[in-house]
Amino acid sequence: MIEFSRAVDAPIVTSFAISAGARDATGQWSPEQARQLLAFTRSAGGRIAAAEFMNEPDLPTIGGAPDGYDAAAYGRDFAAFRAFMKDTAPDVTIFGPGTIGAGAEAQALFAASAAGIDTVSYHHYGALSARCGGDRKARHALSDEWLARAGKSLALYETLRDQLAPGKPIWLTETADTACGGNRWAKTFTDTFRYLDQLGRLAKAGVQVVMHNTLAASDYGLLDERTHLPRPNYWAALLWRRLMGTIVLDAGVAEQSGFHVYAHCARDMPDGIALLVINSDRRKQRKLILPAASQRYTLTSAKPADSNVQLNGATLLLGAADRIPVLNGDAAVAGTIVFAPATITFLTVADAGNAHCR
Repeated sequence: MIEFSRAVDAPIVTSFAISAGARDATGQWSPEQARQLLAFTRSAGGRIAAAEFMNEPDLPTIGGAPDGYDAAAYGRDFAAFRAFMKDTAPDVTIFGPGTIGAGAEAQALFAASAAGIDTVSYHHYGALSARCGGDRKARHALSDEWLARAGKSLALYETLRDQLAPGKPIWLTETADTACGGNRWAKTFTDTFRYLDQLGRLAKAGVQVVMHNTLAASDYGLLDERTHLPRPNYWAALLWRRLMGTIVLDAGVAEQSGFHVYAHCARDMPDGIALLVINSDRRKQRKLILPAASQRYTLTSAKPADSNVQLNGATLLLGAADRIPVLNGDAAVAGTIVFAPATITFLTVADAGNAHCR
């Protein structure tokens, strides 16, 4: 994992064991296992950039917590964890609470740790997957109601943040289409609308980082876990990373049902801007008027439930020796641009003249 982190320049964020093996004879959390993990990581040439104390403390049984584990016990453990980290690894950013819900239990856990965190973290899934009793269907996946769930979840944590940790940044440290491994359509282009809309929506709201679950496991993995071949969301993530910069702009397009537009400064293109245009309407085409010529990158699929995806009409496939293909845009002249139903398009405009992008 450390070698992978270094190869792709992806900092490591982790949490620590809190079960019986990480507790002393009195049942109190002991930092010894965490100390060994930190030391080994350093010895192998790696660095843990940030850490949550435990994964989803509002689901303590899954994390291996003792019976009756509550916010008071979590608060005591978190205080010990923070003191240990500040003494042993003061350069590691401390996240919390890393909860999956925002009800009374999650609020109590947040309150118990808020004074000791550097960054607010939370997890979001729009629903449970079918394997855990969820009833979401693929036909819901492009609806405005479904896409809006990411923003509603953030709003709950923003309220808690403003009350308990004012001014702290927010990261979404775990997300995918649905919990428990994802629905079957998470591996298809159907879920790419949710994924990219979530990135655009949360960036616009000030969320600094979104961590997707997972790279290569279950239905929501970005890679197929058996073949390791890219799924549609992998290609979407790659285009986002190559085209969308970190400065968020106002797209200047009024919110419309089934049509969502996000604007950033373009990455590695001084004075350029990038637009993400999502037409999630399955029947209607939409239009935008751009005053300047652009490069267009449109993702489509023969049918949204397909696991293949096309970029400007060409199916995205790895090349020889598993090389990523060249991802070129098509030139689009200034004027009216038409977006077909159920498509996702990136547009980049060079020399846009936006003062924020220089």
